[in-house]
Amino acid sequence: MGNQKTVYIVRHGETDYNLRGIVQGSGVDSSLNHTGRQQAGHFHQHYGEEDFEVVLTSGLKRTWETVSPFIDGGLPWERHESINEICWGSHEGKLGTPDSIAEYQRIKNGWTAGELDGRIGGGESARELGERLERFIDHLDERPESKILVCSHGRAMCGLITLMMGKPISMMNELKHNNVGLWIGEQQPNGLYHFHTRNDRRHLPGPQTLGAW
Repeated sequence: MGNQKTVYIVRHGETDYNLRGIVQGSGVDSSLNHTGRQQAGHFHQHYGEEDFEVVLTSGLKRTWETVSPFIDGGLPWERHESINEICWGSHEGKLGTPDSIAEYQRIKNGWTAGELDGRIGGGESARELGERLERFIDHLDERPESKILVCSHGRAMCGLITLMMGKPISMMNELKHNNVGLWIGEQQPNGLYHFHTRNDRRHLPGPQTLGAW
């Protein structure tokens, strides 16, 4: 492990898919809508003076659009597909239906029970998600920077933060996520992270709602 780190992990801003309740996942490369761009601006207004050394995003543009004010200001930027959103298979790009929502709940509950190979819509399993997120954590540990900004996706973040805390991926359903919700983790001497800030949205004005899957 390199030097101990402080990692800020933020979910991307709102997209029209979030607004309309359409499933995104890793196969839908959507852009932020007007609200999402405003959220990105509010986030930068609040945290733009933090001394981040690098920003890491997924390979999907809704993440780097969310932190584009930091990138445009000269902060070094890398894309990592290992923190892309989970693949929701046949459900991606579609509105949720009673049947697809029931499948989602059934497979998700199975993950909590340790049935990690379940796939929603034939997409990615929790086990596969966990394996690529572990690769990202390993990469994070070896980086030289001490203060890092990460922008990812709801389900991927639930898995990532769970693993960073040293918990099994089966416990990721215990975490909540909202658009531009911020988690701040301090790495401990044992390499694990303590998250003292969880899904914080105080940088955003007005009432906020959960996005789609």
